[in-house]
Amino acid sequence: METKLTRTNTILFLSFLFLTNAFIATCHEVDDESEFSYDRESENGPTHWGEIHPEWKMCNSGKLQSPIDLLNERVEVVSHLGRLHRSYKTSSYATLLNRGHDMMLRWEGGAGHIKINGTKYQLNQAHWHSPSEHTINGRRFDLEVHMVHESEDGKTAVVGIMYKIGRADPFLSMIESDLKALAHIKNVERNIGVIDPKKVKLGSRKYYRYIGSLTVPPCTQDVVWTIVRKVRIVTKEQMKLIREAVHDESDTNSRPVQATNKRTIQLYRPNDPKE
Repeated sequence: METKLTRTNTILFLSFLFLTNAFIATCHEVDDESEFSYDRESENGPTHWGEIHPEWKMCNSGKLQSPIDLLNERVEVVSHLGRLHRSYKTSSYATLLNRGHDMMLRWEGGAGHIKINGTKYQLNQAHWHSPSEHTINGRRFDLEVHMVHESEDGKTAVVGIMYKIGRADPFLSMIESDLKALAHIKNVERNIGVIDPKKVKLGSRKYYRYIGSLTVPPCTQDVVWTIVRKVRIVTKEQMKLIREAVHDESDTNSRPVQATNKRTIQLYRPNDPKE
C-alpha cells in the first residue's frame, strides 16, 4: 500500500514539475530567437509567429497584444496611478547575451524591484529594439529599451523607454565596449560586472499604462506595460551599435503595431507640477 502511495505521489510531483516548467517556458521570452524573424515577407515573420509552435499561438490569436500606438484620443489622463518607484540595487552583477535578434542585459539574481498596485516585480533583464516598437500618435522613434520585471507568482511588468537621435546616452556609453565584444557572437553570455540599473534614466514622471503582451514569442498576455512619456536621446552611433552588434541581417527587430481592441490606455500625470 505504501509503495503504491509513494509511486502515486512521485507521479503527481513529476507531473507538477512538468506543468510548472511548461508554464514558465510559455510565459518567458525565448533566449534563442533563431526560429522567428522580423521579415514581414518571411514564412517565420511576425504574422506567422503563432504558427511556429503551439505554445506561441497567442502571437496570432491574442486580443491583448503589444506593441500598440499610444494615440492621444484613446488616452485617459489620470493622477491616481502614482509615481513609478524603482527600488533597484546599485551593486547588481550582470551578463550580456546576443539572443539572435537583440542584445539582452541580464541581472544575476535580480536587481531590485518596482511596485505596481501593491505587487513587487523584480527586475531581471533589459533588451533593445530598433526602431521603437511602441508609437506615439503614429510616430515611431529610433530605439526602445524594455526593462523586464517578474512577480513572485510569475506575472510580468515591463518598463519601456523610447529614444530619438541626439546626444550620447550615458548608460549605453557605459556598456559600449561589451556590446562591441559580443558583436556577431550568438548565445555566449558575457559577464560584464556590476551594472547599476538606476543609470537607465527615465527623465520624466509621466508614463502610459496599459495591459498587453510580450512583444516576442510566446507573446504571453496580461503584461503590465509602463511606457515613459518623455522620449530620451541616443547618438546615431549608439543606435547602430545596438542593431549591428546582433548581426542578424535584418534592418529591424521591432514587431509591427498591434490592434488596440478598445483597451484602456492611461497617462499618469501628477496633480502637483513639482512631482
